[in-house]
Amino acid sequence: MDDYIVKQQTAIPGPKSLEILERRNKYVPKGISNNCHSFVKKAEGAVVEDVDGNIYIDFAGAIGTLNVGHSHPKVVKAIQEQASQFVHTGFNVMMYESYIELAERLCKLAPGEFAKKAAFFNSGAEAVENAVKIARKYTKRQGIISFTRGFHGRTLMTMTMTSKVKPYKYEFGPFAPEVYKAPYPYVYRRPEGISEQQYSEMMIDQFEQFLIAEVAPETIAAVVMEPVQGEGGFIVPDIAFVQRIREICTQYGILFVADEIQAGFARTGKYFSIEHFGVVPDLITISKSMGAGVPISGVIGRAEIMDAAASGEIGGTYSGSPLGCQAALAVLDIIESEKLNERAAMLGDRIIDKMKQLSTRFDCIGDVRGLGAMCAMEIVKDKLTKTPDKEGVAKLVKAAGERGLMILSAGIYGNVIRLLMPITITDEQLEEGFQILEEAFADVYHNNESTVLAGR
Repeated sequence: MDDYIVKQQTAIPGPKSLEILERRNKYVPKGISNNCHSFVKKAEGAVVEDVDGNIYIDFAGAIGTLNVGHSHPKVVKAIQEQASQFVHTGFNVMMYESYIELAERLCKLAPGEFAKKAAFFNSGAEAVENAVKIARKYTKRQGIISFTRGFHGRTLMTMTMTSKVKPYKYEFGPFAPEVYKAPYPYVYRRPEGISEQQYSEMMIDQFEQFLIAEVAPETIAAVVMEPVQGEGGFIVPDIAFVQRIREICTQYGILFVADEIQAGFARTGKYFSIEHFGVVPDLITISKSMGAGVPISGVIGRAEIMDAAASGEIGGTYSGSPLGCQAALAVLDIIESEKLNERAAMLGDRIIDKMKQLSTRFDCIGDVRGLGAMCAMEIVKDKLTKTPDKEGVAKLVKAAGERGLMILSAGIYGNVIRLLMPITITDEQLEEGFQILEEAFADVYHNNESTVLAGR
């Protein structure tokens, strides 16, 4: 797909996609959502072609799983070579060296000057589940603290830890016991009249009060935190807040777990986003871009903590599959050889700049935020009241998709546009994508413009 320029052979979705969509509606339950109603034929880098020949620029990255891009040649080669040798033995039946090599490399990359070990699984939710199991086994405690607006998965435990009720929790109870949700900073929606520093201090005080009013710290096994909240709206906390939570965890013997499933593997300009905060976690959960589209996840942590579980107490049939391990090793090679951490930092600066430019033209953009290339803008009906505009965001996603740009919404109110384009995206593709996004804004918010936009 050498020609990156977006082009439309048919209306979106096209006739072939509509035909398949009819079959999808007949045989696949409606509980599985679909952001785009077209069907992919081929994808490379940051470009996707559907079955009708329409070309899209991908600003969604399969919800953050494609930091190195679609079908990176090194990943494809690694998968092909592994499949030609063996596809699966079950690591708990007969081991393979790629699992060991991946564990070794990740343990060396993870923050902390101490002995570490790593275990691999299938999905992000499964990684979080196992981090909870390991934490409970090690501490001999049951309580788990997560945070408001956090997202950790859709299994029973991770659904309980997740904050957004609809669509993730509604009528799916009862939920797992001994899970508590603490307040998490949201600078954009802080009370009027206080500075960001005062707000940070207030949030720290609220967490300390939480450990008095809601649950005793001596009963807590782990605090699980997304260093940058993903589904919650790409919310970046103050450094002082994260560091104080770490101090409190150390004080009470609580394990600090960094959920890096969406923010890891170069997305924020570091291998792990927690590195931006000067904090060393006890356990780290990983997945998504770890395998560049191949299902694999993991938990990295202090060796003595990871060894708390006895033989057979963690693992699974497909956990740390050979295909996943080889894909992940290729991803690490790509991040290093193509300097994707540096690229993500530079890309993030450009994205923030472009979003700020849009915000001067459209009053509906209430906030622009991000860390590295993990960036978002919050859409509101009124900048003074900050009333969320969920309906407008849904229209933006649709308008962009019809023009050949794939974007995603996020946020507890569903009013955030999050950008997760592959870090390998070219400058030309980035520019083209933002031109399309600008057109979508002009279409949806034509009465909201501060200035008149020139056509693309």
